[in-house]
Amino acid sequence: MMLKFTANLSLLFTEVELIDRFEAAKQHGFEAVEIQFPYQLSIETLQLMLQNNGLKLVLFNVAADDLMQGGEGLACVPEKREQFRHALQQAVDYATLLKPEAINVLAGRCFDNNRLTDYMQTFKDNLRLAADTFAPLGIKTVFEAINTHDMPAFIIHSGEQMLAVLAELKHPNLFMQYDIYHASRMGENPAQFIEQHAAKIGHIQFADSPNRGQPSTGQLNFQQLFNVIEQSNYSGWLGAEYKPIGTTTESLGWLHLMQ
Repeated sequence: MMLKFTANLSLLFTEVELIDRFEAAKQHGFEAVEIQFPYQLSIETLQLMLQNNGLKLVLFNVAADDLMQGGEGLACVPEKREQFRHALQQAVDYATLLKPEAINVLAGRCFDNNRLTDYMQTFKDNLRLAADTFAPLGIKTVFEAINTHDMPAFIIHSGEQMLAVLAELKHPNLFMQYDIYHASRMGENPAQFIEQHAAKIGHIQFADSPNRGQPSTGQLNFQQLFNVIEQSNYSGWLGAEYKPIGTTTESLGWLHLMQ
């Protein structure tokens, strides 16, 4: 299968405002985009930007409250169940018109180990609710492991944990979002994991490790990784979710090699 790449507009093309990144992505050869949190733009504006540039929106996240500012986030916090329901409804409103292939639910963090069991249970309950909610729309629910160097106390931080959650919930509309960068930072072997578990992966994202730059700025062998993904039974998109070293345009050498 030919690999299909999306530009993550939260990290790429940040030289311009979010509203202008759609055109930049198209000009640089992308057919699809993803956005971590699209909610700063209205649904109608996003729809217009996608249509005008002939782009598909592949993925976005359910809002995560204060997660990106160092807080606990949303989906795992027992006291925030009602707030999570509101965030889920907001995601549904966006998804109904924008029709992404997948929506990611970020677990969040637990800073008090005595409450970890509670937090994990809350996350699983909310994840099940999300998977039920998005299923009728034909949209996969995904969740990801995030490394604890970048996000200390993130409650899902390994491939094994993701597999355990899938095995427990047994939900036909629930998949892993596998982030090669985060996995690598936690000492995992991404090529091996993807080879073994491709069928359970709903979306893949990548950046080089350890500095989260574009391919060939770190330790990972992307030629090998892309070959493994191409030969696996993963048929989804690959999200370029890295922090460009240099300008975004200068960082895209890897994409031109793939075309």
